[in-house]
Amino acid sequence: MDYIIEMCNITKKFPGIIANDDVTLQVKKGEIHAILGENGAGKSTLMSILFGMYQPDDGVIKINGGKVNINDPNDANRLGIGMVHQHFKLVQNFTVLENIILGVEPTTRGFLKRDVARKRVLELSEKYGLKVDPDALVEDITVGMQQRVEILKMLYRNNEILIFDEPTAVLTPQEIEELMKIMRGLVKEGKSILFITHKLNEIKAVADRCTVLRKGKCIGTVNVADTTKEELSEMMVGRKVDLVVEKKEIEPGDVIFDVQNLTVKNKISGKNAVNNVSFNVRKNEIVCVAGVDGNGQSELVYALTGLAPADSGKIVLNGNDITNAAIRQRNESGIGHIPEDRQRYGLILDYNLGYNLVLQNYFTKRFTSRGFLKYDDIYDYADELINKFDIRTGQGAKTMVRSMSGGNQQKAIIAREIDRDPDLLIAVQPTRGLDVGAIEYIHKRLVAERDEGKGILLVSLELDEVMNLSDRILVMYEGDIVAELDPKSTTVQELGLYMAGSKRSSVA
Repeated sequence: MDYIIEMCNITKKFPGIIANDDVTLQVKKGEIHAILGENGAGKSTLMSILFGMYQPDDGVIKINGGKVNINDPNDANRLGIGMVHQHFKLVQNFTVLENIILGVEPTTRGFLKRDVARKRVLELSEKYGLKVDPDALVEDITVGMQQRVEILKMLYRNNEILIFDEPTAVLTPQEIEELMKIMRGLVKEGKSILFITHKLNEIKAVADRCTVLRKGKCIGTVNVADTTKEELSEMMVGRKVDLVVEKKEIEPGDVIFDVQNLTVKNKISGKNAVNNVSFNVRKNEIVCVAGVDGNGQSELVYALTGLAPADSGKIVLNGNDITNAAIRQRNESGIGHIPEDRQRYGLILDYNLGYNLVLQNYFTKRFTSRGFLKYDDIYDYADELINKFDIRTGQGAKTMVRSMSGGNQQKAIIAREIDRDPDLLIAVQPTRGLDVGAIEYIHKRLVAERDEGKGILLVSLELDEVMNLSDRILVMYEGDIVAELDPKSTTVQELGLYMAGSKRSSVA
């Protein structure tokens, strides 16, 4: 059998952890090969070794049967390997075009041939259905759009081996479908794809073979067509996983959160990103805001949590007007917030885990005395949360958050927010980029909070999550709430029509 890539007996150690333990991976030319595993199983580390970002402590890499040394990403690119990282590697204040050509700019006598580059980028975006605005600044475009920029970066460099690290974690159902088509098209042209994901549906939909990693070890490689989702999840987690959310019927209680005629303008265009929106959340209730990314959900959450001002309207929590309250006041009034971008808004990456777990309450008597932090108390508290919420790290509370897997970073935020015991928990894409074991855990935590009398405002792009978790669904389209639906009496298809704007409810 001829393999385009062979990673033989790869071992990689970090302080306190063996990320890859004698892993062998073989990829055929022209296949979509999925790599499945829990957060922290070693998937991203293995791919970072293939892309030259890490060096293995042991093992050999072969491309087309020949042994290669990949010392850095430039070596990887020369060998035809490209990678879209889970957390994008884009320069925020550069344009889309500048990001795509960065490092391989076409020049004549030292002058940038911008028109040539633009023409090629537009041709690629047309050919692969990756519509982008070459002149937009990266900081001004949606996360889904940033992903397209990353894919175009690989295509622009003529890479033959494409690594997608959690490519659908930030995409809407429609964009995921589009990405699957793009991936199939790329493989038809002879490219080979390595596809890291936690989502069993996507592996079944698009992958030819799948290699499963668990706690750094290779559990096995299977043909996807011959393997069920249940078998895959059991290989990944080491136990049977409940893929359906268990949720008992509860009568919602009093209104704890009331949003009245809220309007938020887009800071770039000046148009209304949130347009005169009103809704409420009651005790014992999970209200989900569903919608395609970029329809005002982010701006709505920013206004509710204090990250951005509302232009008009009123926000009331437990009968108190918090429309103009500072973020700390909102937190102390009873709001918990799991943000959509965990690295940008949820964590300070260069702080250790202990410090990140007290970001919301380090100033309280429990952790401060006469203006000085009580380090022992901070670390004791962090150890409690690490055990209670099963946060896996190499060095416990002293671990730098930047070095943790995405799923464990997410668990840290959820631990911090839930442990503060908020009356209202605003959870924005809480399971983005997580494996089935972690998703099962987080869904159970959210349902438990709801059962204890909390109100949950869930913002999600995952249709399965919306349908499984919600007691009520609000659909946002172009800044308006266009429907209020009961998950028990609606279908995914109907929900999709409202999300796409092709249907509006008369009551909305």
